[in-house]
Amino acid sequence: MTLHARLVVTRPAFTLDIALDVRPGEVVALLGPNGAGKTTALRALAGLVPLSKGEIVLDGHALHTLAPEQRPIGMVFQDYLLFPHLSALDNVAFGPRCQGASKAEARRTAAALLERVGLAERAAARPRQLSGGQAQRVALARALAVRPDLLLLDEPLAALDAHTRLEVRSELRRHLADFGGATVLVTHDPLDAMVLADRLVVIENGAIVQQGAPAEVARHPRTDYVARLVGLNLYRGVADGPRVKVGELLISTSERLEGAAFVAFPPAAVALYRSRPDGSPRNLWQARIDGIERHGDNVRVHLDGPVTAFADITPAALADLDLTPGQTIWASVKATETHAYPA
Repeated sequence: MTLHARLVVTRPAFTLDIALDVRPGEVVALLGPNGAGKTTALRALAGLVPLSKGEIVLDGHALHTLAPEQRPIGMVFQDYLLFPHLSALDNVAFGPRCQGASKAEARRTAAALLERVGLAERAAARPRQLSGGQAQRVALARALAVRPDLLLLDEPLAALDAHTRLEVRSELRRHLADFGGATVLVTHDPLDAMVLADRLVVIENGAIVQQGAPAEVARHPRTDYVARLVGLNLYRGVADGPRVKVGELLISTSERLEGAAFVAFPPAAVALYRSRPDGSPRNLWQARIDGIERHGDNVRVHLDGPVTAFADITPAALADLDLTPGQTIWASVKATETHAYPA
């Protein structure tokens, strides 16, 4: 059930215009900053937002002409939207009943799906009696109960705490791997996208700015948003062999290129010095500390200079260097840690 979609949604201050193709069995994650158009795209696929132009074609059949309830789609909403007055079993059975199944048949389908997601013993529980992880699994089972050809998931793990999220993410990946239709997932969390998706589609300002396998996107970000998402410093410049000119700074890299190029390196690759280091490292510049913050187990130092950059150092290194905001220091990064690729 291959999905081919051209989604154009025009609003007074915003236009979404993207083309989306998803193969059978493939999970595609839509990523992007707030207001980029991710949820608008998902709701347009579901028929909850009308298209201004474009089409939605699934397995050769036009969906954009159908009402939402007529589309072969299962959807998991961010807040799950389970019916509070129904048991888990009847929540899952609701879709098959709407499709004309008898009560007994719908309940058999629901029971089988609840067993599949590990909740057979919670079939009689109402939503308020379920944990966040259990509610998410019921919502997934309800979406699958209508035997959809297209599965849509809107921030399916956002409502979970960190510990539950870890467990449910792993379970969800297994269930998605068993689903034979096309899946489109919206998430703000890069880890959710990297674990759950076969391909990432990054949307900014209503347009696709990058797409590809998670590993490829992580290695070669093409916008500042993607670079922040995967934790890299990113610059655009002009390459001349093993060096790329970024503004007034000439950066030596581990690759040889010509013409427009991106340069990227991780914050952990940036070394900081109170005074100019001996030996003159190849990539060396003076910078002013704009800010200092905790970042996981390390400390992230914000640098402003010929290029803005993040440097990750240990708390012990911060104390040894006695760094403070506003201070001028030296920063360097090895050419072997600096990677260039065509822009």
